[in-house]
Amino acid sequence: MNAQHSTPPLSRQDMEAILAVTRALAAPFDLRTMLAEVTAAACRVLHAERSSVWLHDTGSDEMVLEVASDIRQVRLAVGSGLVGACAHERQLINVPDCYADPRFDASVDQRSGFHTRCSLTLPLVDHRGGFVGVMQVLNKANGVFDANDETLAQALAAQCAVALARVRMTEALIEGEKMRQELELARVVQMSTLPAQLPALAGYDMHATFLPAALTGGDTYDLALIEQGLLVVLGDATGHGIAPALSVTQMHAMLRMAFRLGADLETAFRQVNDQLAQTLPSGRFVTAFIGLLDAAAHRLRFVSGGQGPILHFRAARGECVPYKATSFPMGAMPLSSLRPAVEVDLAPGDILVLLTDGIYEYEDPDGSQFGVQRVEQVLRAHHRESTAALASHLLQAVQAFARGAPQDDDVTMVLVKRMVAG
Repeated sequence: MNAQHSTPPLSRQDMEAILAVTRALAAPFDLRTMLAEVTAAACRVLHAERSSVWLHDTGSDEMVLEVASDIRQVRLAVGSGLVGACAHERQLINVPDCYADPRFDASVDQRSGFHTRCSLTLPLVDHRGGFVGVMQVLNKANGVFDANDETLAQALAAQCAVALARVRMTEALIEGEKMRQELELARVVQMSTLPAQLPALAGYDMHATFLPAALTGGDTYDLALIEQGLLVVLGDATGHGIAPALSVTQMHAMLRMAFRLGADLETAFRQVNDQLAQTLPSGRFVTAFIGLLDAAAHRLRFVSGGQGPILHFRAARGECVPYKATSFPMGAMPLSSLRPAVEVDLAPGDILVLLTDGIYEYEDPDGSQFGVQRVEQVLRAHHRESTAALASHLLQAVQAFARGAPQDDDVTMVLVKRMVAG
């Protein structure tokens, strides 16, 4: 039956018992140890044969048996059995003869070999009023549970709910700190792959900026003098966080290794692409621009796996020539063939402009995107300045456009300018 009567006052002995439980539950416990302490206290205070705690799985909307001495984890749908009924009604249920109650589910007895005579089943509600589980106490010694037992059980359930909330909060904080430390480590690894300083190349001015949206990002870049020329890389992995950061770090390392072993541009792209296709999880890929600049001939050759638009600002005409990607994103699939690399001649004052989606797709509060045209306007207005100044103007233009809207994607820029002889 459900208790509808007024709550009787606790005796001094009962109060001391509950205070003892409160002191015990104030100790630092992990979840299972805390629940074991609760069930042991319930049996002791209520003179019961057995006690158990069922936690609510919000994902499946099931009650999960977490602590019991003689049976492994059991799941019950909310509404099934006395536990499910308590979860559904959020009220104490006191049953003096369980096998006479149609709500009773005997399957747990059958699995454990335990015989339930009577039970108290109570909802566990946290300090914010949220339902977290059910506590059940079985078989009072020499009788059935009375109104005084209900009062004791309710006081105990309240303490259990508070302790449960505290333990879960503590575990969440610990997990959060672990995640923060993992992100910090991933950031250190990722940042270590970026050039410590940009190379000095006669006749050229270069600048690169990496502004991750979170502690780690899915973007990367590289500017390095290698045997084949000036290596220019811009990469953007799908998603945010640790996994994308590791994806672009992996691509970065493999590219450097391929070129160090003497690979040409096309061979390096295909080898790294095919390795990524084997190792990246399904649905993961990296859009990447990979170029080699022959500074003596002022000629850039590049391939682009899904990265675009690639802008070539032609100073003599004051206009941008856009280039599309030449291939699928890296790691999306193995490549049996590859289009020829694109060749671009850089005249004095020309600028190679590589930007990730964090610039082009930056949204203002109305949902409009910054777009390619606004990038071109900044280039036309400031192309005579240094690449560092130009990058600053681009960021200022994006921030003014955004009108306070948060950065949702990584922002990475690589600018390579052929200087005008003077």
